[in-house]
Amino acid sequence: KDLHLPVAVPQVPSSPRREFPADWSIKTRLLFMSSQPFTWAEHLKAQEEAQGFAQHCRATEANLPQSIQEPKLSTELRCAFQQSLVYWLHPSLPWLQLFPRIGADRRIVGKASPWSQDEALQQVLMSDWSVSFTSLYNLLKAKLCPYFYVCTYQFTVLFRAAGLAGSDVVTAVISPTTRGLREAMRNEGIEFSLPLVEERTRKQKNSKVNLETEVANSIEVGNSVEEGEEPAPGDDDDDESFSWLEEMGVKDKVKKPDAISIKLRKEKHEVQMDHRPESLALVKGTNTFTLLNFLVNCKSLVAVAGPQAGLPPTLLSPVAFRGGTMQTLKARSVNAKAQVHSAYKDIFSLEIVGPVLPHSLHALTMLLAPAQRGAFSAALYAHEPTAVFNTALDGTSPAASKETICQDLPACGLHPKTLDQLSQCPTLGRSSIRFLEMKDYAYTWK
Repeated sequence: KDLHLPVAVPQVPSSPRREFPADWSIKTRLLFMSSQPFTWAEHLKAQEEAQGFAQHCRATEANLPQSIQEPKLSTELRCAFQQSLVYWLHPSLPWLQLFPRIGADRRIVGKASPWSQDEALQQVLMSDWSVSFTSLYNLLKAKLCPYFYVCTYQFTVLFRAAGLAGSDVVTAVISPTTRGLREAMRNEGIEFSLPLVEERTRKQKNSKVNLETEVANSIEVGNSVEEGEEPAPGDDDDDESFSWLEEMGVKDKVKKPDAISIKLRKEKHEVQMDHRPESLALVKGTNTFTLLNFLVNCKSLVAVAGPQAGLPPTLLSPVAFRGGTMQTLKARSVNAKAQVHSAYKDIFSLEIVGPVLPHSLHALTMLLAPAQRGAFSAALYAHEPTAVFNTALDGTSPAASKETICQDLPACGLHPKTLDQLSQCPTLGRSSIRFLEMKDYAYTWK
């Protein structure tokens, strides 16, 4: 199977479960729909808004009953709603939309950017950014921040604390990468793996191919090489891969490529996966600190031309950090009528716009369950380059039991149930949840 092909969204929903899997993609928009109104999410009072911010900053747990009879009158629900909309951002430039950054040139073009031609100003911005980035990493290492994103104009990095996503060490996943970036990381001594490439290699080695077909294919490859074409890249040592042909007595029919053509072939294979989901790189443990230093000093981290020239990457975090600015997701409710058979039925919707981080999605669903009496559906719109962050991490030992997780991450700012969800091993592969539905307090998703 070609690893380059996009993953099809399954048409059949999952079986009903009490919890949906963690989705590590950043959502740009959520659209919740229900037969019950969302009036409780409208026109928050100043006191409720202030209380929501205070609850967020103090990491206060909102423990709501399973069902709320009068959601609009529930101050606890409305404060918790405000709390769930908070995220932290750096840099903060109110006239610029700083997420997403990949493919954002059209949105930013024409906006004021006084730093683009001023090197001294660029240095100040980058120095400030480095302080914020280091602050976030230190919080992460101390398990006071569960995860954060670094969004550059070319790639995104997701740093996760030890205990999250089924790993017992700090991890960082980078996507998409290029051959140049991977070479630069190797030169800095950063050890990393390419989980999706390694997964494909394992599958190829495990599959048993008929020997006669393999010989016939090899002869065809030899003919195509003589015609000036390049064979597909292989992972095995070329001397070994040709030795068995000699035993079969067909080696003379296959032209053995020289060392230069082998190298060119492998380089072509490396470049082919650039900018694609399978170029995802995984960095673990102490190598994440080396990665931090590498990114702080990486010249290609910031665009040198175009609308994003000189603009530091966007940092997104669920918790406060040095230089971070508190932001809130935009929410609005809409009432509509939909035709069901011959009658019209009231359909209520709640739209959430902004960089919706994984913890916010889970926090919102925990509020919607009691407020909408255990029945709602949601359309989820992901920032596509981040969908690949749902790839299972290779070679990680499943993080310890739930008790240990909660013990290790006591003050990271997340609700225990959200922390429990994000601690599970990723199961969505290279795709993200597109549709989520709750019926009778049980979830199904596509």
